[in-house]
Amino acid sequence: MIRFILIPLSIMLGCGSTKTSQSTAKRDTVTVEQPADLNQKDSVVVSNTKNTNGQDANNKDLQGESPGDVVIPSCIKTKIDSFKLKEAHEKPQRVVEYMYKGKKVYYVVMPCCDFFNEVYDDKCNFLGAPDGGFTGKGDGKLPDFFEEAKNKKLVWGKPE
Repeated sequence: MIRFILIPLSIMLGCGSTKTSQSTAKRDTVTVEQPADLNQKDSVVVSNTKNTNGQDANNKDLQGESPGDVVIPSCIKTKIDSFKLKEAHEKPQRVVEYMYKGKKVYYVVMPCCDFFNEVYDDKCNFLGAPDGGFTGKGDGKLPDFFEEAKNKKLVWGKPE
């Protein structure tokens, strides 16, 4: 008799906790709006230098370009700004610009091996994940990425 009460009760309690976790995930989502001045431009100039205390100064917008500057699309800058809002265990480590098959692409290195490292084009279209994930081999969409990718430039984050 007790089995008929305890088993359905444990099932109902287990289902309730799953729904609570799902609703929490929805509330943790952060929406980042693009500043009005970035909507006017197709790209943003980002300094590729370090400040006096040795920290990366890549998050500052500059008016002009100098040889150490990297020009990145404003949508990539918006992605980087959203990365800064994430918790440390979810925050990507760096964004690296490459030339891949004649186009500029942006390789986002995630914080751990089980995450896919993502590649975006200059319009923020997801191209694939050349590595990462449980197998470490990515999603299979860019199998030749590391052979074809050239002109590596750190855009944001910690150097390797």
